[in-house]
Amino acid sequence: MKTKRHNIKIVGRVTYGNGLGHSIGFPTANIDPTAPLTDMADGVWAGRAQVGESTYTAVVNVGYRPTITISQGHRIEAHLVDFEGDIYGQPISLNLHYHLRGEQKFASLDELSKQIALDKEQALALMASDKGE
Repeated sequence: MKTKRHNIKIVGRVTYGNGLGHSIGFPTANIDPTAPLTDMADGVWAGRAQVGESTYTAVVNVGYRPTITISQGHRIEAHLVDFEGDIYGQPISLNLHYHLRGEQKFASLDELSKQIALDKEQALALMASDKGE
């Protein structure tokens, strides 16, 4: 599948969330951006995250999390593939390259978790073949 490549950069600081990502097997870094987001679609994105000197493939949700009944407003949540550790309060830079899908509401957290696993597979494949073109 040929997907249009974007080059959207989000810079911010990692903040505390409610731990939902961790509880469904996909811990996320909640990002408080230093500048407002403009001209980008909500939904799930594939890209790279830079934390300190380390770079990770990232699956990023931008939006309102419609599956979660308690809305906490517009959010940016990044799952960093193969990352373990504590980065709360640290600066983070996201480079989003591929819009995988729009936001959608799932009937259960189990269905959401299954879709995130598919999103992660797609993100890994896209980023492995990404040449920055």
